[in-house]
Amino acid sequence: MLPNRSMPLLGLAAALILSGCGSARPTPPPAPSPGPAPAQVREVPPKVGLALGGGGARGFAEIGVLRVLEQEKIPVDFVAGTSVGSLVGAFYADSGRVLDAEFLAVSVTDEDLFDYKALSFLSGGFVKGDRLEAFLAKNLKHRTIETFRIPYAAVATHLRTGKTVVFEKGPIARAVHASAAIPGVFVPVEIGGEIYVDGGVTNPVPVDVARRAGCDVVIAVSVPAAVPSFTPKTPIEVAYHAITLMSAEIGRLRARDADVLVEPAVGDVAYDDFTQKKRLIEAGEAAARAALPAIRAAIASKVRRVPVR
Repeated sequence: MLPNRSMPLLGLAAALILSGCGSARPTPPPAPSPGPAPAQVREVPPKVGLALGGGGARGFAEIGVLRVLEQEKIPVDFVAGTSVGSLVGAFYADSGRVLDAEFLAVSVTDEDLFDYKALSFLSGGFVKGDRLEAFLAKNLKHRTIETFRIPYAAVATHLRTGKTVVFEKGPIARAVHASAAIPGVFVPVEIGGEIYVDGGVTNPVPVDVARRAGCDVVIAVSVPAAVPSFTPKTPIEVAYHAITLMSAEIGRLRARDADVLVEPAVGDVAYDDFTQKKRLIEAGEAAARAALPAIRAAIASKVRRVPVR
């Protein structure tokens, strides 16, 4: 029998086939389809409000606080002021520029605010307040609260009921006059048939007013009570000093509800000392700069992130 030559060829073919099968790689699975793109978000900054407290001439330290906020580009969306805080707040909210507010604060004198009348005490005080209203009417660009560049509120006290009243519209000069009508010093102010006195009697640092206005972050400026160089002796001196001590303590308690508290070191300046404005402004600036880390942290913590539609 002749040898079968096809057998080696068949074996070789089989080996090649088996070899090819052994080295074949599995077909990779299909790549997953891309999922939906992540939603885009935008940051919404919080609404920042200022609660400016009272304190007589010492309140001009609040100009220094405003100066720092503007220099550091920290927006102010709402201003609530009590007593001198309502005056400083009006200077600022009128144009929204610290330079304008500082110019008015520096130019105002005690004669612009205190028009003493010998018989005014028969009406509840020694100062009528007409000069204060005239100064505001002459120097502010706007006449009514609702037309201010920055939303604003002046805080006063209803004399009969003792309730805090917030003026958010109407004539600005009259509202500031009511807010700053120190009991026993200013004649109480009539508005719409009701009688009002200084807002510091019930709400020296109006943090709650800024909260109700929708502010997410409230920066409070609390001016300490004056520490006189002598013990008050006359009835007026004793009464006024006692009132300022009570008002400062109430203000300190209310200011705890703020996100940040700024306290300028101006306790050694008298309530009617208008000769130290530069020093007062510098003290307010120093206190605000010390509070900057807390202010930035409070604002950062209230930033909201919302999807872009």
